[in-house]
Parts: sequence; C-alpha cells; structure tokens
Amino acid sequence: MTLLLAVFLLGWLPIGNVEGFAAEPGSIQVATFDLDVTPPVGSMMAYDPVRRHDELGLRCRGLVIVGAGQPIVLCAVDWIGIANGAHDAFRDALATAAETTPDRVAVHCLHQHDAPRSDFTAEQILHHAGATDLGGFESSFQRDVLQRLSQTVTAAVPHAQTITHAGFGTATVEKVASNRRLLGPDGKVKATRYTACGDPELRAEPEGTIDPELSCLVFYNGTKAIASLTYYACHPQSYYRTGVPSPDFPGIARIIRGQDVPETMHIHFNGAGGNIGAGKYNDGNKANRLVLAARVADAMKRAFDSAERFPITADLISWSVAPVALPPAPHLDRDQLQATLENPSSPEAQSAPANLAWLGRCQSGHKIDLACLGVGNVRVLHMPGELFVEYQLAAKKMRDDLHVAMAAYGDYGPGYIGTEIAYGQGGYETSQRASRVDKSCEHVLMDSIALLLGKAE
Repeated sequence: MTLLLAVFLLGWLPIGNVEGFAAEPGSIQVATFDLDVTPPVGSMMAYDPVRRHDELGLRCRGLVIVGAGQPIVLCAVDWIGIANGAHDAFRDALATAAETTPDRVAVHCLHQHDAPRSDFTAEQILHHAGATDLGGFESSFQRDVLQRLSQTVTAAVPHAQTITHAGFGTATVEKVASNRRLLGPDGKVKATRYTACGDPELRAEPEGTIDPELSCLVFYNGTKAIASLTYYACHPQSYYRTGVPSPDFPGIARIIRGQDVPETMHIHFNGAGGNIGAGKYNDGNKANRLVLAARVADAMKRAFDSAERFPITADLISWSVAPVALPPAPHLDRDQLQATLENPSSPEAQSAPANLAWLGRCQSGHKIDLACLGVGNVRVLHMPGELFVEYQLAAKKMRDDLHVAMAAYGDYGPGYIGTEIAYGQGGYETSQRASRVDKSCEHVLMDSIALLLGKAE
C-alpha cells in the first residue's frame, strides 16, 4: 500500500507554471515540437552508412504538458532505438529544456531500420577498448541532435496553447500486423515470419496473436485539435538496408495525416510490437510500403474522427512512475563479452558493446522507469525495449473499464522482452542474439503494469 501511495503521489503534484509562461490555475497547456533528425551522408545508421537522402527524412516529435504539476514531456523519434546512457541523456536534456525532472520525460523510438541507433554507454565501452571503428555506436550526430532538440523544446514551451478538451478514439488496422512467431504442433517456433516474408506458405499462416487496434489521444483548444498522439503495435519495416534514411510506413502514414490535417501536430508511437510484423501482408515488394502506410493512415483518420471529446483540467491529468530492475539474461557473461571485444572482426563483436552496456547497467543496480500518463479515463503506458504484444493485451484486459494504450521501444537497452513461456519456445526474438533479459522479467513487468493501472493487490 505504501508503494502504491508513493506512485500515486508522483502523478498528482501541485500545479506550477513554466517560468515566463502565465497559466490560469487549473488550466492545461500543451507545447508541441518537431525536429529533423535525419543523419548526414556518410554517417552510420543501424546497419549501413547513409549514401544519399530521399524525399522523406526522419523526425523527432513530441509535446510538453504544462499545468499538471511539473511539466510532462512525451517524445517519439524515427530511429531504431535509444539505449542505456543515451536514453538517460535524452531524458535529461528534455527535462532541462522543459524545466521538469527526468522521471517526467518519456522518450521512445519508432524502430525504423534505415535509421540511426544511439547508445552512449556502448560507445564509451568501445572507446575504452581502444576501438578505432565505432560503427553504428559513433555518436557525434546524436549528440548534435541532443543540443538542437534542447533548443527546440526551450523555444516551444513559451508558445504552449491552452487545452480545453481531450479525446480518445480507436480503429482497427486492416491487413498490416501479423505475429512473427509461427508455432508447430510441439508448441515450439517452427519459423519466423519476418516483416518482409517471401515465403507464400508462411504468409498463408493465420495472423496469430496481435492487437489490431490503433489508439488515438487528441488534445483540443476549443474545436481545434492541437496534437494527435497515435499508438499501434507493429514492427515498422517494409524493406530496408537501402542506405537511405526512411521513416518507413508508419512515418509515411503520419505524413499523410499531416497533409490531411495540417493544423494538428501528429505524433506516432510504436506499441508492444516486438513479436509483431507485417510479414503476412508484405512479400518484400517495394510497392507495399505505400500500401501499408495507407492502411495505417486510414486507421489513424478513423480513430481521430471517432475520438470522444471531454473537458480537461489539471486535476484530470496524472503521471505515475514505477522504477523496475529487469534481470539480465543468464547468457550475458562480462569476461566473455570483454574478450570478444579484443577480436573486433568476429561476428559476436558487433553485439558485444550493447550487451556489455546493458549488463553493466543491471549490475550497477540501474532501474528503468515505467510510466503511465492519465488523461481523464485514458491511460497511456510507457515501456522499454522490444516488448511482446501480450503485455499490451494484458494491460488492456487489466483495466477494461479504462481506455488503455501503450508506447514501447523506450530504453532500447534490454532488446527483445518476451513472455516467460516464449523463452522456452525458441525463435529469434527470445534467442541469445536478440534478448538481453531473463524470462522472469514477465513477472516484474506485469506486476508494475498492474501497479501503474491501479490493480495492485
């Protein structure tokens, strides 16, 4: 009961104003921000260097909620992942810019693959090992983004707009998501249906366990929609490794909505899509990128148009935090990983810096902040890693009396986070190559989700 009360109090703090911004007591304001975070030609993305730019770039978008205690910052980035020390640095920078504390900042990626990664801890490990080629962990561009993002948010806050209403709507996304893990008669993974699947037999398999629902949270000033936040669980790849930065189909869907409703800031978050992809509906044909984007954009529109509006004041906004220590995977051995760094040409050396970074964080007692934004009867959970969709479905089931949405791909350090049973089923997502957490993390996360949603025993 004491812990539950502490989490509750974190979310309901006295109302305050940002310096230089006058707000009526009890009112809510929202400041939006948008920044181009496309890496320059020649810099490394997650897998390849940038060889040219196309018509579309990568964005970092978000908003600052002012008036419900210290400001709350929500941020979504068109990168593959922001991990460990970099995730801390982004939260710290945004907190300073918005004049709040890091525990009231949520930073998430959409997980596009033709995009950069950011892990300052892994970069530091490589520096200490004497590496001359940092690959995708070289972070000069990412640090430049941090500086520009701070300036962008600082400039945005004084222009926050009063919010009179909020709204929430949902829509079913047709023919996009499918489960990647196909089980055989023995209950083991017989095949992985990746986000581009050329095998017609695997595409013919059922969709499997997914969450077909796209959620939309809207903030209004009168009848004008200031910001639209959407949430949908699916790996965002249609095709990649092109050497051209791309927001892929979720980003294109967001762009379509921006063209349809240009007066509104459209911000998209990837839900718990660790074991979800478009493989059933995507054979890798490049034309499918726009097909998938149109289907997601259509659901975004339907959810936005169907949003049920309600008056919003400061007492209806809450922010709760539950710090958790996720147990590291048993295969992570510091000495072995350190030895791997001495042979940089080995395949294992590519993942060793990120593995060491995460293991070091765990061994130091580091905790990841899970968070929950409350807006009236809406709850948005902010979660780390490549979370399996079962966590999202369980959260919605826990509080079917509320509107529950989820943003995953927060701190990217843990990698894939499966359910306990999934670690015995095999498959890529729960392999030593992909997941850095132990199977017992399910209990840690489910208990904390229940706590944040007010269902703790």
